[in-house]
Amino acid sequence: MVIVDTSVWIDFFLNHRSPEALWVERELSRQRLGVTDLILCEILQGIRAESEFNLAYSQLRKLHISSPGGEDFALAVARNYRSLRRKGHTIRGAIDCWIATFCILQGHALLHRDRDFDVFERELGLQVVKP
Repeated sequence: MVIVDTSVWIDFFLNHRSPEALWVERELSRQRLGVTDLILCEILQGIRAESEFNLAYSQLRKLHISSPGGEDFALAVARNYRSLRRKGHTIRGAIDCWIATFCILQGHALLHRDRDFDVFERELGLQVVKP
């Protein structure tokens, strides 16, 4: 499965024709795409108009929505963060670390437009879709 990050959904819903948004448009009916509960939250919290919120939610809930969590998962996220920090990389957001760790542990690829994930790809083997 491909997990699609918030950075791509923003372009998709705003009709920005980025390569990643075009990839989602093309692949929505072809393969299984997913989001995490945190990605769902990030997307929906940024939408101001109720009608747009409802439209986005109705589209997103058709995807596979994963809810990673628990003590073991939190420990894995913290270990990845600490490992990258020891190597001199600063991770700017806990949510990005959470999403990357989920994808790594579950064997999912990630489609994103956020350079913060690049270090997870280089250092920890995150699979990334490159349209």
